[in-house]
Amino acid sequence: MSENLSELLGRKGLQENLFDKLGNLAQPAGTPDEEALALLADEFLIGKANTYGTATFYDFLKPDNKGKQVYVCNGTACECAGTQPGVIKELKKQFTEDQIGHMCCLGRCHENSAFHYKGHNYSGGAIDALDKIVSGDGEHHSDRYNVAASHDAILTADFTDVDTYYEPWLAVLAQDSADVLEEIKTSNVRGRGGAGFPMGLKLEFCRNAEGPVKFIICNADEGDPGAYSDRYLLEERPHSVLFGMLVSGYVTGANHGILYIRAEYPEAVEIVQQAIDALKDRGLVGSNIGNSGFDFEFKIIQAQGSYICGEETALINSIEGQRPEVRVRPPYPAQRGLFNRPTVVNNVETLAALHYIISEGGEAWKDIGTEKSSGTKLVCLDSYFNKPGMYEVVMGTPMKTVIEDLGGGFKEAVKAVQIGGPLGGVVPVEKLSELTLDFESFKEHGFLLGHASVVSIPEDYPMINYIEHLFDFASYESCGKCFPCRLGTKRGHELASKAIQGRETIDRELFQDLLTTLEQGSLCAHGGGIPLPIRNIVQHFDDELKNYFS
Repeated sequence: MSENLSELLGRKGLQENLFDKLGNLAQPAGTPDEEALALLADEFLIGKANTYGTATFYDFLKPDNKGKQVYVCNGTACECAGTQPGVIKELKKQFTEDQIGHMCCLGRCHENSAFHYKGHNYSGGAIDALDKIVSGDGEHHSDRYNVAASHDAILTADFTDVDTYYEPWLAVLAQDSADVLEEIKTSNVRGRGGAGFPMGLKLEFCRNAEGPVKFIICNADEGDPGAYSDRYLLEERPHSVLFGMLVSGYVTGANHGILYIRAEYPEAVEIVQQAIDALKDRGLVGSNIGNSGFDFEFKIIQAQGSYICGEETALINSIEGQRPEVRVRPPYPAQRGLFNRPTVVNNVETLAALHYIISEGGEAWKDIGTEKSSGTKLVCLDSYFNKPGMYEVVMGTPMKTVIEDLGGGFKEAVKAVQIGGPLGGVVPVEKLSELTLDFESFKEHGFLLGHASVVSIPEDYPMINYIEHLFDFASYESCGKCFPCRLGTKRGHELASKAIQGRETIDRELFQDLLTTLEQGSLCAHGGGIPLPIRNIVQHFDDELKNYFS
């Protein structure tokens, strides 16, 4: 990371943002031209290589995106469901091959057949109405899925109205910010994005950092295939997220809140902006909120297609307009983050928990769930379930309850599920009865709870193909900063591909050495995490894989 570059990119503030401008330049043709990139470089006093290097990284800015009209979801849930070849076949009746691109998981995992066209996502039976969609006759982009809670709803509770919902926020402004932080720490709410780090500690680190300018960032770059809980909160409960950011700003002394929302969720961008406008109309955000002396402003940054931006330091680089490579830590974002200022990054679901914690008290949240995994967790179930959808589940609930009682069991034969995204563990179905929904249970059994998305691997899907799919995903989405990840994920993909083609078997010792190098040598959890599901597959499906290994 170049500290000088971060300072240069921050000198105009958030409203004159380089990354925003790159996105705007790309809209007419799908990619900004080199002359425009050169002008931006001059405007921000940085080299042309910087703007070009940034633009060529993202799916929706890179030159390869020029002329693309429609995008097909290539997420794991759609891959396992086998729906996408049919989608592509239908799209080719309306578009040329050069006009068809890809997007990584549109959050339509509950019904698959997902694609994106002109700012809207479609799935399920929408592909059968492609003629009407292309002609603009009719609306087919909405979707419906089951939403329920295992106990009393908290994150999925019905929204009241803006004035009623924000009464606790006005009460917070009348309190000492240190007392509010203690309430959050008491709750022991842990990050819901995957790492499970205590939210209160992260806020405290930023609070204690010196500096007049601080930032709260909502990581809404939910890229884990199989997960759509963040999409639900952004589209159906946006005020829960905004409330959490306001409280986070108050306890840390931050006056700026940034929502980094993935490009694959276009509807979420519009809905969240409408919610922000409603807060402005009522004076609940802006300058001197409620005559408290506290100021807070929101800014939405629309991402441009990159899974690695879910990693907090890559996300920070992205907002600055730099190439989204992972930063070496320390320093941590709470010490030196966006534009070298103290920054807290929390995911959507983590922030949404604060409304209940502030309204009912930290002890109330802590009393739900287990001692170390408090509260509730949103779990997404894919189309292989009889009742696919999103469920709010009390931490510590047996996974058997989640799968059978809430999800209604599988509608056809499934041999394993991957829980927690592409870096999450692959769990044989017979092992599900041994797990409870909490961080500790998953870790104890050699898996990872992560985002708690559930992707089903059907009985007839070859596990060697799944290994290839995971390595292909990890290789494509690597930021390229460190050698172990950049090279190791590609070597893994090559080994799996050659084995599938029958060209050569995989040397077990070499393969294990590759996985160990990825685990121990990668800078972040992208390269370091991909060996977990691979090892799970090799361990639990050795009989199926033995012909591919030597």
